[in-house]
Amino acid sequence: MSNLRHRVDHSIGQLVDWLIEEQKEDGSWRFCFENGIIIDAYVLILFRLLEHEDEPFMRALHDRIAACQQSDGGWRLYRDEEEGSLSASVEAYYAMLLSGYSHADDEHMQRAKAYILSRGGIGMVKSTLTKTILAATGQRDWPLSISSIPMEVLLVPSELPLSLFSFSGYARVHLVPMLVMGSRKFSLRTARTPDLSPLYAHRDALDDACLPSHIAMRTQIGIGIDRLIGSPRSLRDAATDKAEAFMLERIEDDGTLYSYATSTVFMIFALLALGYGKEHPVVRRACQGLSDMRFNTGGYTTIQNSPSEIWDTALLTYALQEAGVSSHEAVIRKAGAYLLSKQHTRRGDWSKHNPNTPPGGWGFSETNTMNPDVDDTTASLRAIRQLASDDPVYAEAWNRGLQWVTSMQNRDGGWPAFEKETNNQMLTWLAIEGAKSAAIDPSEADLTGRTLEYLGHFAPQQTNEKYMKRGIEWLIRNQQKNGSWYGRWGVCYLYGTWAALTGLVAAGLPASHHSIKNGAEWLLRMQQSDGGWGESCRSDSKSHYVSIGASTPSQTAWALDALIAISPEATPAIHRGIERLIAFLPESNWTTDYPTGSGLPGYFYIHYHSYRYIWPLVALAHYKQKFGS
Repeated sequence: MSNLRHRVDHSIGQLVDWLIEEQKEDGSWRFCFENGIIIDAYVLILFRLLEHEDEPFMRALHDRIAACQQSDGGWRLYRDEEEGSLSASVEAYYAMLLSGYSHADDEHMQRAKAYILSRGGIGMVKSTLTKTILAATGQRDWPLSISSIPMEVLLVPSELPLSLFSFSGYARVHLVPMLVMGSRKFSLRTARTPDLSPLYAHRDALDDACLPSHIAMRTQIGIGIDRLIGSPRSLRDAATDKAEAFMLERIEDDGTLYSYATSTVFMIFALLALGYGKEHPVVRRACQGLSDMRFNTGGYTTIQNSPSEIWDTALLTYALQEAGVSSHEAVIRKAGAYLLSKQHTRRGDWSKHNPNTPPGGWGFSETNTMNPDVDDTTASLRAIRQLASDDPVYAEAWNRGLQWVTSMQNRDGGWPAFEKETNNQMLTWLAIEGAKSAAIDPSEADLTGRTLEYLGHFAPQQTNEKYMKRGIEWLIRNQQKNGSWYGRWGVCYLYGTWAALTGLVAAGLPASHHSIKNGAEWLLRMQQSDGGWGESCRSDSKSHYVSIGASTPSQTAWALDALIAISPEATPAIHRGIERLIAFLPESNWTTDYPTGSGLPGYFYIHYHSYRYIWPLVALAHYKQKFGS
């Protein structure tokens, strides 16, 4: 036992020393937010069609996409994706062909074509993002699921259930450009645009716009539009003007729309549809913002959908302090100053449903100034807690952040990610793939659990008991029958169960409570033979836990952190997990690179390069705090 504790101390020391060395001069940490090849493909397609001449960049994106091709000719979103991803494979093939660095008769492109056709061809693609890129560049008709939604929906009064602000922020900033393009049947082609028609085995087997749910939604939209005043022509013009203003008003200083690469790509196409030239300053600045999202990693260049500077910096600042680094140390002081400078001071769309609360949150990326989220805010508040106890400037920031977080609690008692009370289930009827996850922003177990953990451990004297009680009740109501919780923004049941258990304990629920006991028993059943934990990205599409048959560093750390929080003593299961966690530190293989973040279930997964350091350090530090060294 003493040997294990010695190795825990040694591992903590190694991680702390290395992370301090990795801090940037401005106080931040900058790790790659890796999201597969989707953004690489979109940016390569966009820049080629805009005829931007940056050949080293174009070649770098092409080579990164090519390097990810599998032996069967296709591309995967994650290692154990059963049949690979048709959408990603179509995007990859298209981008590589358009780049000019691969040709249709190349062996690797022939394999890609064979894979796509073996899956039914382009017509079987379900991803709305992929369909949009194909339609916007003349490779398919605009899907009815987009083009049949009238632009006038943007004018539906906000008090009606299908107004624009009934949608989640993420959905809005993608839907508005889609509606602009779809309403005009826009497509952009150049002399070098390839012909993808050989990849069509058949067109869409069934257009989702014909589904009863979508027809019902269009009926509701029509009712809202009928309440508007004016001629059809004036309504269409007004809706177009509103769409243009909506996009322009949400452009960040770096030129991107809401600091997302995907929405920025769509915005550029939409602005072109509205008559903006390829060299228009807004278009050029948006392209520069996309280019600035590149990250060089592992010898390749990739485009991050939304760089994770705030998230990584906040979590690492917290982790280092949990590991014993004093808030008086320069590394914490510098990180705190960086985070303090990034606290939001302007009202964003979140205030539509939360009008009486002043700004005080933090966003995910440092360029994000208007779209804060609950997770980044509680992470940043954990990071500056000790600084706030000594410095009135940090104390003021702390109080504004705390007020913002508590004000974001939904009526049902849980917490959303970005905007409160955006859980209109009717919006999931949209015939847009992924609408069930992207169209709404409901209370989630991971957000609710992490918020309770923050309130219980870091702000117990400042928190009204009603917030805690309602949050506890929401988690208990939403526990799965097998004892787990689903986590929306991580993979998946391990993530949600860790967040829920640590949150419930911090909020004061006794470890003997049946909800906590059931959650702990589920975690123990999921422990791998090597002592760690590992869950597949398939869990979210299967709606139940799926093991990957191996362990990952972050998921092992989450499970351990939950068990440490609820266990009065270090159990054999905890010791086995700690042994595996320590063994991970020098390893570098597919398990350390496996994506354990979720963006859009079924289509968008994230390998946070920071996670293999953050969460093991937190779990080891909590083990040491609770069970001695």
